[in-house]
Amino acid sequence: MPDDLPPALPTFQPEERVCGNCKLWSPHSVDHRGWVGPCRIYPGRGLFPPSAPICDKFAPKGGVSAPVPVASTRARTVRTVAPVVRRKSDPNELVDLGDLNMTREELMEIFREASGEGEAPPLAGKWEGGTIKLVPGKPDVQGRDMPIDSLFHKVVMVRDRLRTLEQKLNAHPKLTDAEKVEMQNYITRVYGSLTSFNHLFREKSDQFVGQKGDE
Repeated sequence: MPDDLPPALPTFQPEERVCGNCKLWSPHSVDHRGWVGPCRIYPGRGLFPPSAPICDKFAPKGGVSAPVPVASTRARTVRTVAPVVRRKSDPNELVDLGDLNMTREELMEIFREASGEGEAPPLAGKWEGGTIKLVPGKPDVQGRDMPIDSLFHKVVMVRDRLRTLEQKLNAHPKLTDAEKVEMQNYITRVYGSLTSFNHLFREKSDQFVGQKGDE
């Protein structure tokens, strides 16, 4: 077997309570530990192997289950340290955080993600655990397999970055309305180019939407 081929993705019995059996963990790359990947709920943990023990957000592949209960010894008073944001109907209102400016919606999205509410969109069930086969055009070149979860994770990252860019353009104080419309058209065309990946998303509301006729 050629040295540049990655090892096979490890599999676990359904009853094994490890991150590899959780739909929130996805394979990313291979290091000295074998396959490693991120958790969509706790990206701050970095990359870790699928054999890691589960946490309270465990969601088994192929089904939906209640979070694993976490023992609590006593009730604690939580003190908020979040900046005060005036409640207005405009989600594109700029919030002044010193050297950092962002829209109210961007700030709330950070809070939702930190609290576990902003979960990544689910992969369509038929693709869970699947692979993409890369077949070279030359007969003497070895092909390889890529986990669909890894591709889906990158597609979601592209989608989220485009949405953030869209929000920043719409809220930019120095752009005219005509310039915003022109740039929005470019973003919409990019969305249209990515509609080929829509079949990976389980929910239609999570998919890319381009100009009429692009899908």
